[in-house]
Amino acid sequence: MKKIIPGIALSLTLAFASMPAYAADNSAIKIDGIAIGSDVQPEVRNNRTMVPLRVISENLGAKVHWSNSEVTITKDNLKVVLKLNSKTAEVNGKAVTLDAAPYVKNNRVIVPLRFIAETFDCEVGYSNAAVTVHTAPLVIGGVQVKALQQEYHMTMGGVVQQLSGNTTNKAIYDLFEDNKGKKVDAPESYDWRANIDVPGSYEKAGQYDFLDSEENSVKRYDIYVLVNAFPEDLLTGYEKTLLYDASEDQWYVFSESAAASIGNLVNTAYANGLVKIISNTVV
Repeated sequence: MKKIIPGIALSLTLAFASMPAYAADNSAIKIDGIAIGSDVQPEVRNNRTMVPLRVISENLGAKVHWSNSEVTITKDNLKVVLKLNSKTAEVNGKAVTLDAAPYVKNNRVIVPLRFIAETFDCEVGYSNAAVTVHTAPLVIGGVQVKALQQEYHMTMGGVVQQLSGNTTNKAIYDLFEDNKGKKVDAPESYDWRANIDVPGSYEKAGQYDFLDSEENSVKRYDIYVLVNAFPEDLLTGYEKTLLYDASEDQWYVFSESAAASIGNLVNTAYANGLVKIISNTVV
């Protein structure tokens, strides 16, 4: 059995988080033109279009928690609390009235489509039993981003893939920008492959290119993790995770939790059919 070097744990976490849980195979819900997988389909009740909350909300960058007949949705500075079978909700502590009460179907919370539009400030539509959701595009430096291209390597081979979905890509971009720590010099040793001969070397865990409509890179970030294959005293003073902003040619200390959150967002995008594999040479 091959031994996994502890210092590469985050690299493996990011890679494994990028593996699909399932693939979307329906067109009943589309977000920014991409079909989203859901085991509960939209339906019309009392002239109101009702949709599954979690699958749409999570693809719009929100977190959903359901407990004791109460649903809490959080995103950035937004907090929404819904109660099952009640038309009264709370948005940042203020009471609002829904046009239909949420209910449960097949262990999924179902909410009115209009609620999605009003909560996430997006355009929604319903036609021929299909729901469409359109969100504002990510713009970096005045350039509209079409996709986020991620590359990561395994022991043998690597994967290049592109993430669609404006909200997911914006959330990942914000995680990069908001979690830059102090500026640092480039490490003495850094590469895709872990260097287990030099203390303080870094392994590249992932490369992220935000692409324009012609697939030119608008902004690129690389995540590096400290190779932890040495005694602890030899690694004193070395940061565990670094971020390289290729557009600025600048290195930063980076948050481990932010790197893990990026992996989780990629995993959710995979699970809901928002990822296109460009190449896969893993053997």
